[in-house]
Amino acid sequence: MHPALQGLLTIVIGVGSCIGYFWASNQFLDRVLFPARGPNAGRNINRANMIRPWLFLFPALFALTLYLAYPVFETLRLSLTDRDQGGAFIGLANYTQMMGESKFWEAMGNNMLWLIVVPALSTAFGLLAAQLTDRIGWGNIAKSLIFMPMAISFVGAAVIWKLVYDARPPDAEQIGVLNALYVWFTGNDPAQWLTIPFWNNFFLMIVLVWIQTGFAMVILSAALRGIPEETVEAAIVDGANPFQIFFKIKVPQIMPTIMVVWTTITLVVLKIFDIVFAMTNGQWGTQVLANYMFDKLFRANDWGVGSASAIVIMLLVTPILVWNVRQARKEMR
Repeated sequence: MHPALQGLLTIVIGVGSCIGYFWASNQFLDRVLFPARGPNAGRNINRANMIRPWLFLFPALFALTLYLAYPVFETLRLSLTDRDQGGAFIGLANYTQMMGESKFWEAMGNNMLWLIVVPALSTAFGLLAAQLTDRIGWGNIAKSLIFMPMAISFVGAAVIWKLVYDARPPDAEQIGVLNALYVWFTGNDPAQWLTIPFWNNFFLMIVLVWIQTGFAMVILSAALRGIPEETVEAAIVDGANPFQIFFKIKVPQIMPTIMVVWTTITLVVLKIFDIVFAMTNGQWGTQVLANYMFDKLFRANDWGVGSASAIVIMLLVTPILVWNVRQARKEMR
């Protein structure tokens, strides 16, 4: 079947099934389970109205249970078993083995480095872009260009930047932009940027910063526009310069939004996999937790340690996620 036809058929079946479910559930509720007729009509209507929201929520709750809740508990179970022993319970042995591996601590260290650098730079650049684009006539065009990387998948962005870092032999023409500039300005041989220990992590981080800056800019731009003009005008009357207005008037008022953006990008960083996998595959000291988990599960075929590393990622993500949700709810009040 042609892919376009297959996609269209999937949409028709999916949408049709949803409409059919809601129609059939309404009919069953109103005509069979609690018919709106007879002496108990009023009570039946009230009962139906109490059940109807849960009936409509059932598909979403079922999907969340099947694809989120069940995998969490199954992953926890697998992290406490040994495949070589037929799935026998071995307690925390997988966690002990994982913590004894240098690659795990390399991944932990790199994840912490990503957590320090990427959210800070993405939020800072996003805030700077939001402030500057609000002050120029072609700001909407600039915002569109800055936001455009968000439309690219992480793998697509990784391929683009891998070409930027590409290195050809010294006697060949360089197609990598960075090496072309490096050779032209310094006269040195092209560098293998992604194999330089420690610094190669920063070359990978640039990709995620490039993507997430657009997200931060859009959210923070909306927050800046929501600042009351009276506070800015009062600061101008008091003789404040543009830097004082920005850092002492605007930034404090949008600090909750800045923190929400920061933590949202932090969640992305903790789960980073695609960029590292596509560009270095965790080699040359660039291993991260998600890539370590992938290696254990699908290359080493070790479901115990792989599941244990997945639980570690979940434990790192959960408190930040809870805090982020609470902050977002406060913003909505």
